[in-house]
Amino acid sequence: MKIAVASNNGMVAEHFGHCHSFSIFQVENNQIVQIDSILNPGHKPGFIPDFLDDLGVSVIVSGDISGGAIEIFNEKGISVITGAKGHAKIAAEQYLQGSLKTNSAVCHEHIHQGECGN
Repeated sequence: MKIAVASNNGMVAEHFGHCHSFSIFQVENNQIVQIDSILNPGHKPGFIPDFLDDLGVSVIVSGDISGGAIEIFNEKGISVITGAKGHAKIAAEQYLQGSLKTNSAVCHEHIHQGECGN
């Protein structure tokens, strides 16, 4: 399994689409065995879900994310966890432990880069 955490300098990004990079955690037997950081290829509607799906990601973790992106991820069978905060690795570990639960942090509009209209 691969978990992608939207990240800014190792911390969970507040907004999925405008994160600097994705911390990709390769998981085997419920343990993180490899960590990679991949730069965000750009905030284009629908592109990032395809990009992460092509990498084999099965779970997305972020502070918040647009409803449209959630729909695309769900269509691909990729789980989306929102409302995460803190260090990206800790968020991935919390997900694996079952203690990281999604909340309703969904962006409905985007005014400026990095600013959520919630």
